[in-house]
Parts: sequence; structure tokens; C-alpha cells
Amino acid sequence: MVKRIKLLNKISPVVNEYFPADRYELSDTAEDPQGIIARSAKCHDMEFGPSLLAIARAGVGYDNIPVARCTEAGICVFNTPGANANGVKELVLGAAIMGSRNVFDAVDWAKCLVGTTGVAPAVEKGKGQFAGTEVYGKTLGVIGLGAIGAMVANDAFSLGMDVVGYDPYITVEAAWSLRRNTRRAASLEELVSSCDIITIHVPLMDSTRGFMNADLFGKMKKGALLLNFARGGLVDNAALKEALKNGTVRKYITDFPDDEIIGTENCICIPHLGASTEESEENCAVMAARQLYDFLQTGNITNSVNLPACSLPPYEGGRLTFVHANIPNVISRISGVIASGNINIAHMTNRSRGEIAYTMMDVDQPVPDGLIDDLQALDGVVRVRVIRSAY
Repeated sequence: MVKRIKLLNKISPVVNEYFPADRYELSDTAEDPQGIIARSAKCHDMEFGPSLLAIARAGVGYDNIPVARCTEAGICVFNTPGANANGVKELVLGAAIMGSRNVFDAVDWAKCLVGTTGVAPAVEKGKGQFAGTEVYGKTLGVIGLGAIGAMVANDAFSLGMDVVGYDPYITVEAAWSLRRNTRRAASLEELVSSCDIITIHVPLMDSTRGFMNADLFGKMKKGALLLNFARGGLVDNAALKEALKNGTVRKYITDFPDDEIIGTENCICIPHLGASTEESEENCAVMAARQLYDFLQTGNITNSVNLPACSLPPYEGGRLTFVHANIPNVISRISGVIASGNINIAHMTNRSRGEIAYTMMDVDQPVPDGLIDDLQALDGVVRVRVIRSAY
């Protein structure tokens, strides 16, 4: 049976290379698809058909996807961490330099000279008001040392900056990618009190929403440059405006303008261009396509935001996957039903993530539909999927 993949937004045509035409149909009009690839499309009001198995977000942020609703339905949601990291990193470092040198304000002022006479003398006379500072020798504070934050930290050393990082949840992989001269701050308060430039690279969650608040601004080094290329909701706008007004924050440069801050003095708004490069868009599309294809073909999960990472090697027999509650005895009940059909389990793996879990089983015999119904009816089982062969 041909599987249908629905494409939301404009997705790089490179995704077609990862879905064989004899097994997959990709279009922006697919009805009741097995998979969705999306960029910024708002999916919260979308109705998901019973066939939908996964949504792949071609990007890092996933606030446009109803993750909780997907989890309840056993729909796997992927994102593509690191695929657009270089594009965002370059814009962050560019913003740090341009903001430090007051280039944004200077360019706006130069535009006002259009139509006047004596432009060259006016430039020489007026340029002094935009004298800035160099980033060389300054201290950069990086909040969040994931794929993007680590790249920003590493490349900042090449600019001669001293780098301080803070990330209580740093992964082993991210830690290995960091240059050893990144100094670790014990707290956010310690970081903001010592840094000339601060850049934010953490996800927007309930625990991080508005974390850059009045208390933290109160401990910030006077005249700091604040960069936010992560998400707008991370900064408390009212507290930010006060910090800009009293000079605590010299300039705020963000890739996420909103109604409250647009037009605010010393607030430089970039229209969400962090990942808007040809390279980033293609990288994200490729990564989303690979992860979605692997999941649909094998059940393996990589970079899901709602289900645990889980995988089994290719197997010539059948494969079952289960999205289920992370509670005692679910796996034993599943195994009992499988055994009742005189079916042998060749391989099995299970991973959990908070209240949800995912189990994969390779079996030696076909599983009849009646047994699948019995498995789906088990207490705690959210979704059962049968993969008749691994590839």
C-alpha cells in the first residue's frame, strides 16, 4: 500500500529523494496521511486522521504542533535539532558585532540622507554618534549549550572573546562538542552579572517562559547587549522595557518581534531569519525526511519531542511497535497476548519518557488482526502498529 505524506508550507523538493515513488506519495493535498512534514504551519486546529503516525517538524521549535494531543493519540512528533544550527549561529554572531558597533542605528540614520546634498560631509560629521565597541576581549554569556549555543560559544573564541556558559541540562554529546576554554557559570545570576553580551539558546517551555525577568535583569551587568534568537516568550517584555529604559540592557536584538516590543527604542527586531538560508532549509528538510522515513519503515525513533528514542536493527520477520503508558505490567500483558497466539518474540526493546513509553518487538510469525485488536484493547496501550517486514 502506498503511504501518503502531506507537506505543509514550502518544503525543499529534496525530501522526494528519501521516499521511493513506488511506496510513497508526497503532496500538499494528501488526505488522511500517514506522515506530515511541516515547517511553521499552525497545526493546533488541524484534525488528524486515524492513519497519521508521525509529524516531522523541519526545524527546532515545535510550538506550532499540538504535542500533547499527538502523544494522546500515539502520534510521534519529530524535530531537527542542529540542522539549522550553522545558519542561526552566523546570524547571532553577526548581530553581536553589528549591535556592538551600532551598525543597525547607523544604517537607519544614513537612509535619512537620501535626497539631501553634501552626503559625504554629513557622513563624516555624523558618524561619531555611532561609535561602538569591539567584541574582541569582551565576555560572551551563552545560556543554553545545545547544538546552536555550543557553536556560538566555539566560534566566539575565534573572535577573541571570553566565553561563559550556563546549561544545567547539558548532554554528554553537547559537552564533547564544546571547546575546553568555555567557563561554566554556576547560575544564571553569575552569568548575567559578568557578561558584556548575553545570548539565549534554550527551548520555550513552561519552565523557561519569561525566565529572563525583572529579578535577573536586576543582577545583570550594566549596559549589556542581549540577544534572543531562541523564542520570544523567553523574555518578560515588561521587564525588558524597563531594563532598556534604565540602561541595564544597552540593546535587545531579537529574531522574534511581537506587538509589545516592535518599535521600542534600542530594540532591534529581525523578522525570524535565523534559519532562513537555503542551506538551513535543505538541511532541515533532509533531516526531517530521513527521520520520518525511518520511523514509517522500521518504527525506529530519533529526535522525537514526545516519545523516547528507541531502535532495533533491521529484521526480516515482522515487527510490532507500541505506544503505551509508562506504568507497571504493560509489557507483561503485551507479551502474554503475543504468547497466546503461539507467536515467538525474537527481539524486544523498551524505552520510556516521563509518563509515556515505547516498545518494539520483532516476531517470527504474522500477527492476526484479531490479536492486534486484543493488544490495542489492553489497559495502558495507546497505539499498536504492525510493520509486516522491516524494510
